[in-house]
Amino acid sequence: MSLEALREYLTWRDVIDILVVAVIIYNLLLLVRRTRAMQMLLGIAFLALLYGISRLGDLPALQSLLGDLPILLPVAVIVLFQSEIRRVLASFGRNPFWGMSKQQKVAPTFDDVALTASTLASRKIGALLVIEREEGLRDFVENGISLDAVLSFDLLISIFHPSSPLHDGAVILQDDRVAAAACFLPLTNSSELSLEYGTRHRAALGIAEETDAVAVVVSEETGKISIAVEGRMITDLDAKDLRNELYLHLVTNLYPQGRRT
Repeated sequence: MSLEALREYLTWRDVIDILVVAVIIYNLLLLVRRTRAMQMLLGIAFLALLYGISRLGDLPALQSLLGDLPILLPVAVIVLFQSEIRRVLASFGRNPFWGMSKQQKVAPTFDDVALTASTLASRKIGALLVIEREEGLRDFVENGISLDAVLSFDLLISIFHPSSPLHDGAVILQDDRVAAAACFLPLTNSSELSLEYGTRHRAALGIAEETDAVAVVVSEETGKISIAVEGRMITDLDAKDLRNELYLHLVTNLYPQGRRT
């Protein structure tokens, strides 16, 4: 087909239409890749393929088995992807252009977070730190004890000391400040999280499912460090690994090949 013929069939409106759809699909895939949502999408795509084969091949048994699929599929998508849909809407509300936007500005003190976590891990002192990114955590800040203090290693260590009245619950960090301590977070209902992990890990994964925040957890029982981000848990991190993960998510805003539970 010549360029002149292509111009007759493809107008500038078509080009804009294709580009907008491509950007939306690309960013949706970024949100769900390497999560349970991607596995469920593949399962749904497989069922849709079977349904198409049954119609094209005129396979009555398969058609009767999958006959209600077009009706049930929209409901199934809403039920299965509740957290992902919330995350997509929140992302769109923050920035309608998603991946075309400027990368998030990093909090310059994440080194203090890594040092705090590794120190507490060596002493087997439990801790949960939540780092706010683009999506605001005001609702969770308000249910804790407001501090609004400059973030520092000494302050974080004192908060999580077992004798401190603030050591239970989560500490929420906003840029270079400790916004609040002793905050309550939503617990995940994920069955994929190992039973060996307790309330701190479930709260970390819960906030990572509900928001775009990064949660750092130190286990009181094992002294191991984990990080929850984008609805998944990366476990068994040492100080170097933790710094790398924080750099990836807070500086480059990438999705690493993390280890899952």
